[in-house]
Amino acid sequence: MPNKVKDRKIVIVNQAANYLTIGFANSFHKKFEHVVLITGSIHTQGEKLDPEIMIEKINKWQERPAQKKIVSYLQALFLMWWFLMTKYRKHEVFFVSVPPMGYLLNLLLPHRFSMVIWDVYPDVFKITGMKEGHPVYRFWAYLNKKSFGKAYKVFTISDKMADLIKVYTTREIIVKPIWSIFQENKKVKKKENVFIEEYGLQNKFIVQYSGNIGVTHNVEALVEIAGILKDNNNILFQIIGRGPRKPILEKLVKDRNLPNCKFLPFQTDEMFPFSLSAADVGVVILDETTSKGSVPSKSYNLMSYGIPSLYIASKDSQLNEYVENYKLGKCFIKDELEQAAKFLVNLAQDPITHKKLSLNAARAAQDFKRENADKFVEAYILNNL
Repeated sequence: MPNKVKDRKIVIVNQAANYLTIGFANSFHKKFEHVVLITGSIHTQGEKLDPEIMIEKINKWQERPAQKKIVSYLQALFLMWWFLMTKYRKHEVFFVSVPPMGYLLNLLLPHRFSMVIWDVYPDVFKITGMKEGHPVYRFWAYLNKKSFGKAYKVFTISDKMADLIKVYTTREIIVKPIWSIFQENKKVKKKENVFIEEYGLQNKFIVQYSGNIGVTHNVEALVEIAGILKDNNNILFQIIGRGPRKPILEKLVKDRNLPNCKFLPFQTDEMFPFSLSAADVGVVILDETTSKGSVPSKSYNLMSYGIPSLYIASKDSQLNEYVENYKLGKCFIKDELEQAAKFLVNLAQDPITHKKLSLNAARAAQDFKRENADKFVEAYILNNL
């Protein structure tokens, strides 16, 4: 292609590649002569990886148990280092996401090395109660200062996350938002939705959490709201996903006898558009100690289908910024669950306001399109030909 940058070769590194990684790889492929993806797995949702992009396989990411996850991270780090030092010594490197400490490899490598940060470590460890004075926290923070200082380009996906990263470096942090799996609003009408039919969800106002149920997600907050609205027969709370805290939540729902709170496993890629379409309100939850340092991708999927959002996060989070800027829902802190419950009750009874929030969410989605991957690449190349 005539618009490709001559003699540029790049390796994209992500142990668990998803639609975002594929977007980055395809966008770099438009500009660079040679693009390689080092990964343990590729989860294709919508956009497919260009067949001309070379795939270098490493071990797969293990979600749990924790010990297996750590071992898989360490094995991946070694293999990434090995390939970059042997087979791809003359390539530039673009690191994405997994393992979370993977970008620190630039301290051991001579490559032109860039990274996309969408979970800020060690700040995320605060969810476990780790203090900034903890040796692990202090050591990782020290490595961050060295790594970001040495990097070619440092990207992140929100202004709030950039603020956190600036604690570790004085250099420019390039902020570019990511995008939704869905590029068009193809939300399925309830009367035509096979997911609603399968689970008998007709005539229910569905408040849906769909995603990982891990330590940082604090899904207990949604169970608490379900408890507040236990006697409301119209509103159904739906928790879809998996994770280490799911059994704990299931026991909590059972012990509190909450018939309005139902659990379902992760849906297949084929069923996902139908399960997402079933939601009248989508829920995104982040623990307040870490909510400034993360933006779950589910936030953008909800926007793409014009689904109003209920955010449980801190007031200084990017999620709260989305509420303020786009008027697509409400954001509450964990001490405001009574207010969150009232918001849901009012929304269930007020179709006009619900429609207004839906339209606002769909408009917001226009800022989070697949073209954003190209903007990452444009910023990567800018002034550095």
